[in-house]
Amino acid sequence: MHSEAHPFLDYSHDYVLFVDRGRSLPKDCVRKRIFDIVVACIALLLFAPLMAIVFIVVKMDGAPAIFGHKRVGADGKPFTCYKFRSMVTDAHQRLKRLLESNPAAREEWERTHKLTNDPRITRIGVFLRKTSLDELPQLFNVLRGDMSIVGPRPIVEDEIANYRDRFQEYKQCRPGLTGLWQVSGRNLVEYDRRTELDMLYRAHQSLWLDIMIIARTFKALYRYHGY
Repeated sequence: MHSEAHPFLDYSHDYVLFVDRGRSLPKDCVRKRIFDIVVACIALLLFAPLMAIVFIVVKMDGAPAIFGHKRVGADGKPFTCYKFRSMVTDAHQRLKRLLESNPAAREEWERTHKLTNDPRITRIGVFLRKTSLDELPQLFNVLRGDMSIVGPRPIVEDEIANYRDRFQEYKQCRPGLTGLWQVSGRNLVEYDRRTELDMLYRAHQSLWLDIMIIARTFKALYRYHGY
């Protein structure tokens, strides 16, 4: 039988520390899936009015309010990850022009897959990203079984190479709406550290850890930390 020792969070730092525990058993996977469904249903009921308002505001520029993007899921299978659209409709072309003309932006993009001053983000998109409201449609991904409430970051196919041999571990979990990266500094965390956090979650996942991460997520959102 695997150890039931619980992980804990060190609140004097932004990083998460653990005590060791065994691999998840099938019953743990069932328990986690039930937890995901219950939490997603409750969240959808609570946030439905807010999601309707965001949908209308984003839709006002005439483009679709919901954006679907291919991400890597459990077992390495791609799935469509849903978000409220926070970028202009020609985002791909703008990114291409920026990376071709700005070496500093290209270096930042290659290092983190993020841009500090991203010209693709709309004015309402800046607010949605700061508050993570753009990610609320992922609750439907959770209900569909594409994602979990808590798990590794949902990555794009181009990021697989950055995980190297860690990808075999990564794809054994459903990506999460939130996770260790989000509560450990988010964009302030270097990319290698992000992959380490994903592996730490995989090695020590439990419902207790999920609950602690969810609690820390609300704290991180309140502080707008790392956006």
